[in-house]
Amino acid sequence: MTRPSPAPRPSSSPPSTAEEALLRAALAEGREALATGDVPVGALVVTAAGDVVGRGHNAREATGDPTAHAEVLALREAAAALGEWRLEGCTLVVTLEPCTMCAGAAVLARVSRVLFGAWDPKAGAAGSLWDVVRDRRLNHRPEVVGGVLEDECGEQLRAFFAAHRS
Repeated sequence: MTRPSPAPRPSSSPPSTAEEALLRAALAEGREALATGDVPVGALVVTAAGDVVGRGHNAREATGDPTAHAEVLALREAAAALGEWRLEGCTLVVTLEPCTMCAGAAVLARVSRVLFGAWDPKAGAAGSLWDVVRDRRLNHRPEVVGGVLEDECGEQLRAFFAAHRS
């Protein structure tokens, strides 16, 4: 059985100032992970009205939990805040393209949109290596916008890994 080819990446139209502001807030959240030696990835869940209802940063090292990715933690917090696991109308904002686990969590949470910064050609599942979020075989497919503040988001990660390699 052959794997279906992923959908093309979204158009490279310029991001809005609101999208950039959300990514900057996610970058700040990601910096919180540095205190525990975790990879600085940050995520937010934002309602259609623009309210942040979930925040998360990688905490695998801090918690010893392999599922403690920024996106999963932000989705959990948002569901608790809203009292509902269905996050329809919400946007998941993250500094790095979600992996397969996090892309699957976004689909299962029924977020309406995934907005991310840096592409992840090694593990990305929103258009790079895989395209879980737009797989037509699934019952929910959020809109995906990638590459917003890509350089800034990528630089935060490059700096972290450069410091850990030396």
